[in-house]
Amino acid sequence: MTVSNQNSYISYTGNGSTSAYAWPFKLYAGGDLKVYTVVTATGVASLQTSGGGGTYDYTVAYNAVTEAWTVTLNNNLPNTHKLYLTRVMDLEQTVDYIEGDAFPATAHEDALDKIVLTQQQQQEQLNRAFKLDQVNTGTTVDIATIVSERSGKVLGFDPSGNLIATQEIGTYKGNWAASTAYKARALVKDTSTNNIFLCNTDHTSSGSQPLTSNTDSAKWDLIVDAAAAATSATNAASSATAAANSATASANSATAAASSATNAASSATAAASSASSAASQASSSASQATAAAASFDSFDDIYLGVKSVEPSADNDGDALTEGDMYFNSSDGKLKIYSGGQWKDAAVDTSAFAQAGFSIAMAVAL
Repeated sequence: MTVSNQNSYISYTGNGSTSAYAWPFKLYAGGDLKVYTVVTATGVASLQTSGGGGTYDYTVAYNAVTEAWTVTLNNNLPNTHKLYLTRVMDLEQTVDYIEGDAFPATAHEDALDKIVLTQQQQQEQLNRAFKLDQVNTGTTVDIATIVSERSGKVLGFDPSGNLIATQEIGTYKGNWAASTAYKARALVKDTSTNNIFLCNTDHTSSGSQPLTSNTDSAKWDLIVDAAAAATSATNAASSATAAANSATASANSATAAASSATNAASSATAAASSASSAASQASSSASQATAAAASFDSFDDIYLGVKSVEPSADNDGDALTEGDMYFNSSDGKLKIYSGGQWKDAAVDTSAFAQAGFSIAMAVAL
């Protein structure tokens, strides 16, 4: 058969109710499968054991009718886990051609298929490897096999762009000192400025501080500018203080605004009370004016004023009534209406012509 599918692994997400998972690719033996469970939240992977008794250990079965492989876990895989099935075949060639025998076509094709499958297997591993591009001319890197020699080191690139594995991970060496061997990525403190520097080139120090003017200044990179950091901290503190003052001022303004609102409400209430009082006074004044007008009208209907002839009606045009009076300017006498005619008043008012009306008004008021 041909091998067209290039996959050498497959993954599933658990659902809490499934323990059997299909392997849909070519496989020669169940032992060629590796089964991993992964905790989704943490990414922690665990290699499971074929035929084991662990929670997610498994068995592999082949159905000759459907030519399908199935991996069955001891328990259902929860939805917090993922399952990874990967093919890992031994890198060997087991077909033995016997001279003079018939050509073993089936075995030969299986051998060819295994070559492709192992290439797919290796390609899958290469896809997860750290690689340089095809035009890179970097040199081969020898990594120390002794743990103590590579402990605390990292893979990096030297000034020429070549991959190296000898640099320390920014080890802090304390205060800078002259005549001291410093490795690349060593961290030191310049005590004259309190700045922190990172060594970029292996060297033995010389000269003096500050490192910015030291003869080896090009071999150091400024990492922490203490003065700038202090200024930033001061500015941050000032900003925080200003923000607090602004908040206090805002709170005071809010309090003042609330007081103003309260005062305005009180003023409005007082104004409303004053308006109500003024309205009451206006109503009272109107009532008094009405009463005064009524009193004047009543007086005007009784005393008809100074006339030269006898009036036949009062000042409103109404009929005369007993007791109505007027001053006759022709004979200088006060007349009283009685018994259907005008008669002289009992009192001689020869001088009344001059002041009669004034007296009458004074009496009315």
